[in-house]
Amino acid sequence: MKILLVDDHLVVRQGIAHLLSGLLPGAEVTQAECGQAALTTYAECAQDVVVLDMGLPDISGLEVARRLRQRWPKARILFFTMHDELPMVRQALDVGALGFVSKNCAPEELVGAVQRLAQGQPYIEHAIATRLAMNEEGPLDHRLRDMTQREMEVLLMFTRGEAIAGIARRLCISNKTVSNHLAMLKSKLQVSSSIELVHLAVDAGLVRFGQSST
Repeated sequence: MKILLVDDHLVVRQGIAHLLSGLLPGAEVTQAECGQAALTTYAECAQDVVVLDMGLPDISGLEVARRLRQRWPKARILFFTMHDELPMVRQALDVGALGFVSKNCAPEELVGAVQRLAQGQPYIEHAIATRLAMNEEGPLDHRLRDMTQREMEVLLMFTRGEAIAGIARRLCISNKTVSNHLAMLKSKLQVSSSIELVHLAVDAGLVRFGQSST
């Protein structure tokens, strides 16, 4: 089994790679520290499963997943991330992910999810799947629910400190389009300033204070 593990934190990435190699005999784990590296690596050798973090330093996991599925429709993507808000889970599934587990799951559940995806079967962490089935949403989940995939991309990048020009360049859209997305986000999320937008993203667990896009 060939696994592409994409995470920007070296210690976390190496720990997960060691875990997967140890519990999946014969597994070959290739590591990538950012979205562009993941796309390049997958292009060189298609992997059986892509284990993908949501928050990456260049383009977000959502954009990586979207590009992977556009170029390789059969790519099997498992999101493995600290984010477990239902809107984020739905965004991940909408861009073509086959699985979703949080970094709070047991190691055995991560391994089981990778095995399921390698067989072409979907997998969602049990606790998250239950919340999806019951449509359980908190106040912040409700506010984030109606965001489009592109708006989520812009929100993640902007609230991690990326400039409008940088967002436009990475997403291949114009500066004006980015500004329009930010204006729409403020309206949808019921905030009046960029500072409030950042605080909302922190409260939702989408970003952490001190986290940057570099």
